[in-house]
Amino acid sequence: MEEYRIRDLEHLKQLWEKTYNTDGKPDWSHLLPYYDDNIHFRDSIQEIYGLKDFSEMVKRLTKRSKKLEMKIVNAVQNGNIMFLEWEMTILFKKTKTSVVYGASRVKLNDTGKIIDQRDYYDLWGDIFDNIPFLGKLYRKFMRKVFG
Repeated sequence: MEEYRIRDLEHLKQLWEKTYNTDGKPDWSHLLPYYDDNIHFRDSIQEIYGLKDFSEMVKRLTKRSKKLEMKIVNAVQNGNIMFLEWEMTILFKKTKTSVVYGASRVKLNDTGKIIDQRDYYDLWGDIFDNIPFLGKLYRKFMRKVFG
């Protein structure tokens, strides 16, 4: 029986890239066993506790996206904390392809499973940049309001 534990940063990168590059549609089936049952996940949209809810979230992402690819740009590890900087190319239904730039911080527990994941990205900015006129308005608004 296979032991599901992240061995090192290179192992995580291989698992991560395989998730998003399977014929364009994401497939998490090989990666979910590496998540702890008590996973805490957070991004700019949601906060999720537990493997059941996390699994449902990735199923929704798969259903919404017509195509999804992930390129790991940089990755570093400090003890049980790993950071992955990525470029995610996504095609939602009825839209054109957008690139979302972000990073994920992953924390492993004592058994080598992912217990905590925090994703950082500007979803709307990266998507709006691909829509004429709207991208410039969004960036102007962000500079005016947030500096």
